[in-house]
Amino acid sequence: MPVVFWDVDTQVDFMRPEGSLYVPGAVEIAPALAELTRAAARPGLVRVASVCDHVLEDDEISDTPDFLTTFPPHCLRGTPGQAKIPETALLDPLVVPNRPEDPARLASRLARHAGEVLIEKNHFDVFTNPNTAAVLDALAPDTVVVYGVAQDVCDAHAIAGLLKRGGLRVVFVEDAARPIDAARGAALLLDWKSRGVDVMRTADVLTAFA
Repeated sequence: MPVVFWDVDTQVDFMRPEGSLYVPGAVEIAPALAELTRAAARPGLVRVASVCDHVLEDDEISDTPDFLTTFPPHCLRGTPGQAKIPETALLDPLVVPNRPEDPARLASRLARHAGEVLIEKNHFDVFTNPNTAAVLDALAPDTVVVYGVAQDVCDAHAIAGLLKRGGLRVVFVEDAARPIDAARGAALLLDWKSRGVDVMRTADVLTAFA
């Protein structure tokens, strides 16, 4: 059972100050993300990356956002802001589109693929992609290491979904993530620890898993 490194939405619009929905301090975590990307290429590890793939008509997109369930336009399909930053670039991704796929066919594609897995989504919760659970079923990890942005939105929903599955060790890499709201981020750390999530730093993750 592989260890999965789960790279959440490390895209230009979130990660660079000029991005349309920059997460405060995100540019500071780029070196940690680069280290995790290099480590995830080693045998026995699998990198799953989620990316926002939006059009203006998506429910999440709003001109009057509340920054909880709606957000300004970001990561619009085909724009420079949708691209992943160089530190987390994908070399050979198997794309999991945001439309239903037969689980057996998807499992077969994953079994034949040696590179990264890229899950597209048009909502901040990666589990709204109808294939996300099937990806996890096929990979059958015992540990999922979560990092990326934003901690209090997309990371939070990814971790909630992983905890709901049960039977997984969930690790959160605190120095390879940033929240939109610092207070929400701090509260989440406390909640996750109380629910059994291992909160670690990049150096410790590399020692433990790579």
